[in-house]
Amino acid sequence: MIRVMIAEDQRLLRGALSSLLELEEDIDIIAQASNGEEALKLIQDLQPDVCLMDIEMPIKSGIEVAEELKRIGTACKLIILTTFARPGYFERAVKADVAGYLLKDGSSDELADSIRNAMKGKREYAPALIHASLKASNPLSEKEQQILRLIEEGMTSKEIASTLYLSQGTVRNYTSDIINKLYAKNRIEAVSIAKGKGWM
Repeated sequence: MIRVMIAEDQRLLRGALSSLLELEEDIDIIAQASNGEEALKLIQDLQPDVCLMDIEMPIKSGIEVAEELKRIGTACKLIILTTFARPGYFERAVKADVAGYLLKDGSSDELADSIRNAMKGKREYAPALIHASLKASNPLSEKEQQILRLIEEGMTSKEIASTLYLSQGTVRNYTSDIINKLYAKNRIEAVSIAKGKGWM
Protein backbone atom coordinates (compact mmCIF):
# COMPACT_ATOMS: atom_id res chain seq x y z
CA MET A 1 0.00 0.00 0.00
CA ILE A 2 1.33 3.44 -0.96
CA ARG A 3 0.91 5.90 1.92
CA VAL A 4 -0.03 9.28 0.48
CA MET A 5 -0.47 12.72 2.02
CA ILE A 6 -2.23 15.66 0.35
CA ALA A 7 -1.23 19.28 0.99
CA GLU A 8 -3.72 21.70 -0.58
CA ASP A 9 -5.20 24.89 0.87
CA GLN A 10 -8.53 24.61 -0.99
CA ARG A 11 -10.66 22.31 1.16
CA LEU A 12 -12.99 21.16 -1.64
CA LEU A 13 -10.14 20.23 -3.95
CA ARG A 14 -8.28 18.51 -1.12
CA GLY A 15 -11.37 16.45 -0.31
CA ALA A 16 -12.02 15.59 -3.96
CA LEU A 17 -8.42 14.45 -4.51
CA SER A 18 -8.56 12.34 -1.38
CA SER A 19 -11.87 10.68 -2.33
CA LEU A 20 -10.73 9.88 -5.88
CA LEU A 21 -7.37 8.46 -4.85
CA GLU A 22 -8.90 6.37 -2.04
CA LEU A 23 -10.71 4.45 -4.80
CA GLU A 24 -7.34 3.07 -5.92
CA GLU A 25 -6.65 -0.32 -4.31
CA ASP A 26 -2.97 0.37 -3.69
CA ILE A 27 -3.22 3.96 -2.37
CA ASP A 28 -4.02 4.99 1.21
CA ILE A 29 -4.51 8.68 2.10
CA ILE A 30 -2.96 8.97 5.56
CA ALA A 31 -3.08 12.75 6.12
CA GLN A 32 -4.14 16.11 4.74
CA ALA A 33 -2.63 19.57 5.26
CA SER A 34 -4.01 23.02 4.47
CA ASN A 35 -0.73 24.99 4.51
CA GLY A 36 2.96 24.43 3.89
CA GLU A 37 4.07 24.58 7.52
CA GLU A 38 1.52 21.95 8.55
CA ALA A 39 2.57 19.80 5.56
CA LEU A 40 6.24 19.95 6.55
CA LYS A 41 5.46 18.86 10.12
CA LEU A 42 3.18 15.99 8.98
CA ILE A 43 5.76 14.73 6.49
CA GLN A 44 8.40 14.65 9.23
CA ASP A 45 6.04 13.03 11.78
CA LEU A 46 4.23 10.49 9.56
CA GLN A 47 6.86 9.76 6.88
CA PRO A 48 4.39 9.21 4.00
CA ASP A 49 5.67 7.51 0.85
CA VAL A 50 4.36 10.30 -1.38
CA CYS A 51 3.10 13.83 -0.76
CA LEU A 52 0.95 15.67 -3.30
CA MET A 53 1.80 19.33 -2.74
CA ASP A 54 0.08 22.45 -4.05
CA ILE A 55 2.45 25.32 -4.88
CA GLU A 56 0.48 28.35 -3.71
CA MET A 57 -0.25 27.70 -0.03
CA PRO A 58 -0.32 29.91 3.06
CA ILE A 59 2.67 30.27 5.45
CA LYS A 60 5.04 28.16 3.29
CA SER A 61 4.65 27.53 -0.44
CA GLY A 62 4.95 24.04 -1.88
CA ILE A 63 8.29 25.00 -3.40
CA GLU A 64 9.62 26.22 -0.03
CA VAL A 65 8.54 22.93 1.56
CA ALA A 66 10.29 20.98 -1.23
CA GLU A 67 13.50 23.00 -0.71
CA GLU A 68 13.35 22.47 3.07
CA LEU A 69 12.80 18.71 2.64
CA LYS A 70 15.80 18.48 0.33
CA ARG A 71 17.89 20.35 2.92
CA ILE A 72 16.91 18.11 5.85
CA GLY A 73 16.55 14.91 3.80
CA THR A 74 13.47 12.70 3.59
CA ALA A 75 12.39 9.46 1.92
CA CYS A 76 9.03 11.03 1.01
CA LYS A 77 8.56 11.54 -2.74
CA LEU A 78 7.12 14.97 -3.48
CA ILE A 79 4.78 15.59 -6.41
CA ILE A 80 4.00 19.26 -6.99
CA LEU A 81 0.55 20.06 -8.36
CA THR A 82 -0.05 23.48 -9.88
CA THR A 83 -2.34 25.54 -12.06
CA PHE A 84 0.56 27.88 -12.86
CA ALA A 85 3.02 27.31 -15.72
CA ARG A 86 5.54 29.72 -14.18
CA PRO A 87 9.11 29.05 -15.30
CA GLY A 88 10.80 30.03 -12.04
CA TYR A 89 8.69 27.56 -10.08
CA PHE A 90 9.66 24.71 -12.39
CA GLU A 91 13.39 25.53 -12.11
CA ARG A 92 13.21 25.60 -8.31
CA ALA A 93 11.18 22.37 -8.21
CA VAL A 94 13.75 20.54 -10.34
CA LYS A 95 16.59 21.83 -8.11
CA ALA A 96 14.65 20.59 -5.07
CA ASP A 97 14.57 17.07 -6.59
CA VAL A 98 10.78 16.72 -6.67
CA ALA A 99 9.49 13.42 -8.09
CA GLY A 100 6.84 15.15 -10.17
CA TYR A 101 5.66 18.56 -11.32
CA LEU A 102 2.17 18.29 -12.78
CA LEU A 103 -0.74 20.49 -13.77
CA LYS A 104 -3.92 20.13 -11.72
CA ASP A 105 -6.07 19.61 -14.81
CA GLY A 106 -4.90 15.99 -15.30
CA SER A 107 -7.18 13.01 -14.57
CA SER A 108 -7.18 11.10 -11.28
CA ASP A 109 -6.01 7.99 -13.19
CA GLU A 110 -2.97 9.90 -14.48
CA LEU A 111 -2.27 11.21 -10.98
CA ALA A 112 -2.48 7.69 -9.50
CA ASP A 113 -0.06 6.45 -12.18
CA SER A 114 2.31 9.34 -11.34
CA ILE A 115 2.23 8.29 -7.69
CA ARG A 116 3.12 4.72 -8.65
CA ASN A 117 5.89 5.94 -10.96
CA ALA A 118 7.32 8.11 -8.18
CA MET A 119 7.55 4.98 -6.01
CA LYS A 120 9.54 3.31 -8.80
CA GLY A 121 12.01 6.22 -8.79
CA LYS A 122 10.72 7.85 -11.97
CA ARG A 123 10.29 11.60 -12.36
CA GLU A 124 7.34 13.11 -14.20
CA TYR A 125 7.08 16.67 -15.42
CA ALA A 126 4.13 18.07 -17.39
CA PRO A 127 5.31 18.97 -20.94
CA ALA A 128 3.58 22.38 -20.75
CA LEU A 129 5.62 23.26 -17.67
CA ILE A 130 8.89 22.22 -19.29
CA HIS A 131 8.03 24.27 -22.38
CA ALA A 132 7.23 27.37 -20.31
CA SER A 133 10.52 26.97 -18.44
CA LEU A 134 12.57 26.72 -21.64
CA LYS A 135 10.93 29.86 -23.01
CA ALA A 136 11.81 32.07 -20.06
CA SER A 137 14.62 31.36 -17.62
CA ASN A 138 15.35 33.46 -14.56
CA PRO A 139 17.56 36.46 -15.45
CA LEU A 140 18.30 37.30 -11.80
CA SER A 141 21.44 36.20 -9.97
CA GLU A 142 21.22 34.67 -6.48
CA LYS A 143 22.33 37.99 -4.95
CA GLU A 144 19.71 39.92 -6.94
CA GLN A 145 17.00 37.51 -5.78
CA GLN A 146 18.21 37.93 -2.20
CA ILE A 147 18.03 41.73 -2.50
CA LEU A 148 14.53 41.54 -4.02
CA ARG A 149 13.32 39.43 -1.10
CA LEU A 150 14.61 42.08 1.32
CA ILE A 151 12.95 44.81 -0.76
CA GLU A 152 9.71 42.83 -0.50
CA GLU A 153 10.12 42.82 3.29
CA GLY A 154 10.13 46.62 3.13
CA MET A 155 13.84 47.23 3.76
CA THR A 156 15.51 50.43 2.56
CA SER A 157 18.77 50.37 0.58
CA LYS A 158 20.60 51.32 3.77
CA GLU A 159 19.06 48.42 5.72
CA ILE A 160 19.77 45.96 2.88
CA ALA A 161 23.38 47.17 2.73
CA SER A 162 23.75 46.62 6.49
CA THR A 163 22.10 43.15 6.35
CA LEU A 164 24.21 41.91 3.42
CA TYR A 165 27.45 43.71 4.41
CA LEU A 166 27.48 45.73 1.17
CA SER A 167 27.84 49.44 0.52
CA GLN A 168 24.69 51.44 -0.20
CA GLY A 169 26.09 52.23 -3.64
CA THR A 170 26.46 48.52 -4.43
CA VAL A 171 22.87 47.86 -3.31
CA ARG A 172 21.65 50.75 -5.51
CA ASN A 173 23.57 49.27 -8.46
CA TYR A 174 22.06 45.83 -7.87
CA THR A 175 18.59 47.36 -7.57
CA SER A 176 19.05 49.29 -10.81
CA ASP A 177 20.19 46.11 -12.59
CA ILE A 178 17.16 44.22 -11.26
CA ILE A 179 14.76 46.91 -12.47
CA ASN A 180 16.41 46.94 -15.92
CA LYS A 181 16.44 43.15 -16.26
CA LEU A 182 12.75 42.90 -15.39
CA TYR A 183 11.73 45.96 -17.42
CA ALA A 184 10.11 47.33 -14.28
CA LYS A 185 9.30 50.95 -13.46
CA ASN A 186 10.46 50.73 -9.84
CA ARG A 187 11.47 48.40 -6.99
CA ILE A 188 7.89 47.46 -6.08
CA GLU A 189 6.99 46.55 -9.65
CA ALA A 190 10.21 44.51 -9.89
CA VAL A 191 9.11 42.47 -6.85
CA SER A 192 5.67 41.96 -8.40
CA ILE A 193 7.11 40.81 -11.75
CA ALA A 194 9.65 38.45 -10.16
CA LYS A 195 7.00 36.89 -7.88
CA GLY A 196 4.60 36.50 -10.79
CA LYS A 197 7.24 34.57 -12.73
CA GLY A 198 8.28 32.50 -9.72
CA TRP A 199 11.79 33.98 -9.84
CA MET A 200 12.16 34.74 -6.11
